[in-house]
Amino acid sequence: MTQETAIAAKRKLNPWLKLALELGPLLLFFVVNSKYGIFAATGVLMAGVVLTLAVSWAITRHLPAMPVVTAVLVLVFGSLTYFLHDETFIKLKVTILYTLFGAGLIGALYFGKLLLPIVFDMAIHIDDAGWRKLTLRWGLFFFALAGLNEVLRRILTTDDWVNFKVFGILPLTLVFALAQAPLIMRHEIRPEDEDSETHF
Repeated sequence: MTQETAIAAKRKLNPWLKLALELGPLLLFFVVNSKYGIFAATGVLMAGVVLTLAVSWAITRHLPAMPVVTAVLVLVFGSLTYFLHDETFIKLKVTILYTLFGAGLIGALYFGKLLLPIVFDMAIHIDDAGWRKLTLRWGLFFFALAGLNEVLRRILTTDDWVNFKVFGILPLTLVFALAQAPLIMRHEIRPEDEDSETHF
């Protein structure tokens, strides 16, 4: 292992810490909403996303694109929710966030760019054909989440919508991600494949 590789390895977040940083603000959002209501919960969510970005930066010295976009939208729509005392904005944030993710992935794919490897921080190794298929699937999934949120935010009570946001979106995302395993396995680039290409 070279010195540069060692430095890069040190700057990666521990998987458990990464999970805690991703789930922490959401869980706090749920707890505070159940006790003090949506407006207090929105304030806590805003503080939480800023704190998670600060911790991530302090450890890795870089900020992943998706958490940054998420944090910006949380701060913008959270501020509108908090100061205008209108919960519509924080609910609408979810729709806009997933629409942006879907449009970004599929739009970049249309122009021959692959953003998903950057989003996944190169945690998986598959060929370009696999990345294209996976990008299209994730893009459509994000659009589906946006559509689902638009329906549910209109028909659910605020407390039920918070339950969906915290305990509905995450399981749906995990199930979808696990369902992509066969595609990833079909297009996986193994170390021996890379070695054979290098020595060809």
